[in-house]
Amino acid sequence: MGQPKRKNHIPYRLNVLFFGVFVLFSILILRLGYVQIVQGDSYDLMLSQEEEQTATVDAPRGVMFDRNNYVLVDNDMQLSLTYTNRPGNEQERYEIAHQLVNYLEIDEEDVEDINDREWQDYFLYEASIEEREEDGSFGPMAAFVDELVTSEEISTDDLSQSDIYTRQLSRLDAEEIRESYSLEEQQAVVIWREMLSGYNHSPNRIARGLSEEQAHHIGEVLHTMPGTDLMRDAERVYPYGEQFASFFGSVGSIPAELVDGYLGKGYERSDAVGTSYLEQEYEDLLRGEKAIMTTLPNGDVEMQEGRRGNDLRLTLDMRLQQEVDAMVTRRIDGYGGYAFPAGRDAYVVMIEPSTGDILALVGYQGHLGTVNNSYTVGSSIKPATVLAGYRHGAIGHGSVIHDAPITHLPNTPSISSVVNMGYVNDVDAIRRSSNVYMAEIAMRLAGYNRSNNTWNTLSESYNMLREHYAQFGLGTSTGIDLPFESEGITGPNTAGMVLLLSFGQYDDYTPLQLGQYTATLANDGVRMRTRLVRDVLEPGEVPGEAGGSIRYYEPEVLNTVDNPIGDINRMQAAMRQVVSVSGQGGGTANRELGSFEYQAAGKTGTAQVQENGIRSITKRWSLMLLMITRRLP
Repeated sequence: MGQPKRKNHIPYRLNVLFFGVFVLFSILILRLGYVQIVQGDSYDLMLSQEEEQTATVDAPRGVMFDRNNYVLVDNDMQLSLTYTNRPGNEQERYEIAHQLVNYLEIDEEDVEDINDREWQDYFLYEASIEEREEDGSFGPMAAFVDELVTSEEISTDDLSQSDIYTRQLSRLDAEEIRESYSLEEQQAVVIWREMLSGYNHSPNRIARGLSEEQAHHIGEVLHTMPGTDLMRDAERVYPYGEQFASFFGSVGSIPAELVDGYLGKGYERSDAVGTSYLEQEYEDLLRGEKAIMTTLPNGDVEMQEGRRGNDLRLTLDMRLQQEVDAMVTRRIDGYGGYAFPAGRDAYVVMIEPSTGDILALVGYQGHLGTVNNSYTVGSSIKPATVLAGYRHGAIGHGSVIHDAPITHLPNTPSISSVVNMGYVNDVDAIRRSSNVYMAEIAMRLAGYNRSNNTWNTLSESYNMLREHYAQFGLGTSTGIDLPFESEGITGPNTAGMVLLLSFGQYDDYTPLQLGQYTATLANDGVRMRTRLVRDVLEPGEVPGEAGGSIRYYEPEVLNTVDNPIGDINRMQAAMRQVVSVSGQGGGTANRELGSFEYQAAGKTGTAQVQENGIRSITKRWSLMLLMITRRLP
């Protein structure tokens, strides 16, 4: 009898398997469809955000022109090397600094700039990473540092890490450290110092002005130096050299104390900003808009164009500035040092009276002295003193005073003019420069009582004179568009010194203040704010050419002197006599300017300076207020 035939189950199992595979593939397809169709946009965005790389490219700063559209400050494109610090990258920074020695040029001056603390810190870091000897002991540098502050000392004095560090510094000789290093090692310290000065996660310029050859060689090894990068930069250039360059100001890293404020305005820590004078004052306008370069996941690059900063047109006349500077240099050098000792200076300030526009600012030893240095001004102050006398009723037009030495006043030195002039009126007192006339005005303002030899209103006299002087810009801000200017130096209200104040031998003023004072007299008593920038320009389409004006700064009246126009006109006439009247009793400036081709008005001044405790009259502080009114026919 044969065996019964067995049923084959393989097809059934295959069908179940195929069905399961079909279900799984169906689920996978449905899931892929859901991801691609429903969630595709969000995943694409996430992917692009993860793989897109964005970098910014600095835009050049705005150009500065003079009033005649000559370029004064321009940009020169250059290559810079940057390094980005990150927490915990001390070893990397150390190694890269040594690698860069082979590509960067480090001058001896750069090495000299490293301070003692930086030499000490570098030495301590080198000791901290020194490899141990084969027997497990510290290397020679680490062993030396370990002995600077012993473990017994640390335990006995209960020293903190900060205390240990302070003692280590006090026991390290920076000069010995420097001398122990080779020239190459010293150059590495310079680079290490620059790298260390940057902020974390922000590119910091560690070398500027790289040559094309340097940049090429560095570019070949950038991949071996994490955190380093090459970027195009702009360096300020000055077509007229050092002429007026100090007033243009500097561009550099954001000062540490101002970082928060700049970050709040959208700056990055590594940005270069104006740090002084016009660059600082007009930073918001001169700053350009950065270009944004985005690298997409597919390798394409998108560029959002940047924009150069706005340009400035200054009130300065550079050709005039150069001519005046050369004139001053020739004149002072002509003294041969005999009458112009070291430490003294000479200045010329030229202002357009009706607008306050500064046409030229010249200083023999430095142009900045026109706004930063203060001097005793001498008799140049006398027109303002006479006007104060008019204003407060001490004198009137034509008031006559007998010019003879004033002696035996309480707490006051003897007062006299260059010669005893006899009877003089207010105009004579300006033309011939009477000290006694001015002192008499001060005595009347101070309520001097001749019967009992006392002062009744001494403090008020100081206030009356100084407040009137301030109306001309003396002892107060001229309003110039710079971050800083000196407002002069005011002496204490010492008994009797108000007489010296009245003819310019007490308070000190800047050359710019004297310039504004003169311009106010020439402008019929209307004081204009001094200014260096006239208008803002859009970037020109052609390099070196000025664009259209987008903001004009209207001339601004600061105040009008509290005298009627008749008073001002009388002083203008008196100052014209200083220049024009000749002969005995003539003007004090007639010999120098009597043949001048322009009609002019002025006032000379010779200050008394303190030398070795003795007040002496000297020509070293000779001043001239000069108003040019019109050209003679």
